[in-house]
Amino acid sequence: MNDSPLFGKQIVLGVSGSIAAYKSADLIRRLRDEGAEIRVVMTRGATEFITPLTLQTLSGHPVAIELLDADQESAMGHIALARWADWVLIAPGSADTIARLAQGRGDDLLTALCLATDSPMAVAPAMNNKMWANAQTQQNLAHLRQRGVQIIGPASGDQACGEQGEGRLLEPLDIAAEMKRLVVPGALVGRHVLVTAGPTYEPIDPVRFIGNRSSGKMGFALAQAAKEAGAEVTLVAGPVYLPTPSGVRRVDVETAEQMHEAVMRAVTGSDIFISCAAVSDFRPQSRESEKIKKTTHDRLLLELEPTTDIVSAVTKEVNQQTFVVGFAAETRHVADYARDKLMRKNLDMIAANQVGDGQGFAVDDNALQIFWRDGETMLPLASKTQLARDLMTLIIRQFDAKNSTQNS
Repeated sequence: MNDSPLFGKQIVLGVSGSIAAYKSADLIRRLRDEGAEIRVVMTRGATEFITPLTLQTLSGHPVAIELLDADQESAMGHIALARWADWVLIAPGSADTIARLAQGRGDDLLTALCLATDSPMAVAPAMNNKMWANAQTQQNLAHLRQRGVQIIGPASGDQACGEQGEGRLLEPLDIAAEMKRLVVPGALVGRHVLVTAGPTYEPIDPVRFIGNRSSGKMGFALAQAAKEAGAEVTLVAGPVYLPTPSGVRRVDVETAEQMHEAVMRAVTGSDIFISCAAVSDFRPQSRESEKIKKTTHDRLLLELEPTTDIVSAVTKEVNQQTFVVGFAAETRHVADYARDKLMRKNLDMIAANQVGDGQGFAVDDNALQIFWRDGETMLPLASKTQLARDLMTLIIRQFDAKNSTQNS
């Protein structure tokens, strides 16, 4: 028997006018492989990229296109589809379709169906990177999110127009995986998770800075894992160039001071705080307003002062119900330093790893030693995406245990 969360789910797949519409054929196959039943609604523009006959053959049902179709609408076809659907998934979602959904338009079959349904909705955007970055598009997406619409993707990479950037439709296998996650309520539904990620840069002059090798990949993977578990997620990111996980609110900062301020603004009301960022421990005591010239200095001495310890500031300021997770990146004595940091900074959990010599920073795989007050475990070498999911499972388990103790 198929044990997929999508088994038996009735999904209306909306296909809008985008070159990525060709991927909808594979998406139908992926969803049907999971046991879902698919009915397809196409916009008129979508039919210019892929034929209705193709999608009809793959879905096993006639494709609906026109709102004012005498045969379909004699039985109020758009209302019937709206009631039939367990989920409405629009993939690809063009910039125009997203704009019309945000405006509450109902001038074609797809948008009218979306207005008429009480079922949950998801949109997988696909568009040129400049259209994706446009302020109006982002405002439209924010409006849809406020209405509870799930935004899946987009991905970043080569585009049909020959440019590169964010805006590519996620691959059908990834969209199907996201739908599997969405149809099952997560363990963190109704919870707020705050994650920090990446390095901080402490300026010496307008050109130079003190920084570190953190890529931000682990923190971004944790933000994604928290979102997959159903949480509302805020990600405070240092200077990294990674795509924002779908549905995550991102706050970009550069210095340790800026990160501290952003965290303290966001941590109130957070249920879980994960301090994954590699925050600089020191910064130059003074910053030069002009570029320091090599020709005027035989030797350059920098006076450094400590930055604010963000995770310690959080444990002192927030209530005891906030579950605080720290990270320890060490070159030696990893377990000893991690246990000391756990107790000294009053953390609920700490994740420690060996760094240096190609380990930890700027790589796609990692391994972690996890410690909490009365236990520990090892997460073996794995991709940071999988590692983040495994760590999030541990965090949820200990978070629930802490809440049970406090409420008993």
